[in-house]
Amino acid sequence: MLPPFRSVSHNEPPSAAASDLSIAEWFGGIDVYLFDQIQKNRFTPSMRILDAGCGSGRNLVFFLRSSYKVFGVDHDPSAIERVITLAGDLAPHLPAENFQVADIQKLPFSDEAFDVIVCNAVLHFAEDERNFDIMCHELMRVLRPNAFLFARLASDIGIEDRVVSRGGRRFTLPDGTDRFLVDEHMLLDMTAKLDGALFEPIKTVNVQGQRCMTTWCIQKNA
Repeated sequence: MLPPFRSVSHNEPPSAAASDLSIAEWFGGIDVYLFDQIQKNRFTPSMRILDAGCGSGRNLVFFLRSSYKVFGVDHDPSAIERVITLAGDLAPHLPAENFQVADIQKLPFSDEAFDVIVCNAVLHFAEDERNFDIMCHELMRVLRPNAFLFARLASDIGIEDRVVSRGGRRFTLPDGTDRFLVDEHMLLDMTAKLDGALFEPIKTVNVQGQRCMTTWCIQKNA
């Protein structure tokens, strides 16, 4: 049995400056399913959070504003430049070195460095199953025991008969894009291989039959 998540109360009165912010300013362009995790009190400011594939930081605005210990990596140097600027505006206490150009296959962090990893719309760019396996194991390497990974990635769940195989679990979707697609069996098998457990059921959103995005939430066993 995995231990319960630490929770934090959001009942403290906001500062005058914070109370003037709109919801959009507080949360930026955050993924709605990551917002759901915030609403469920999954996070505390003491946690070290890595956004693996952070882009320009759309999922980091709340954490930066709330003084979390935030880190981010992305393969795109221009994206890292933008997230460093964002962090400088919202959390000037954070070192710019927290945000680095790096590939998820080889993260520049020590083992068990993080309490939470966010990996949003990244894993479906895997070249094949081996590449997907390497990325998943690397994410778990830098995750502490009892910590958790929040991932969203493309799947064929619900559109199995509408995707065209290109080999190596890469498919052309009805929307014309090519992605590495997982299914429920593969995610359950990978969860076990990573020595983890689901802390929420696998959830999939079907976007009018054009693509499907699946939320995969796993906790690393102690």
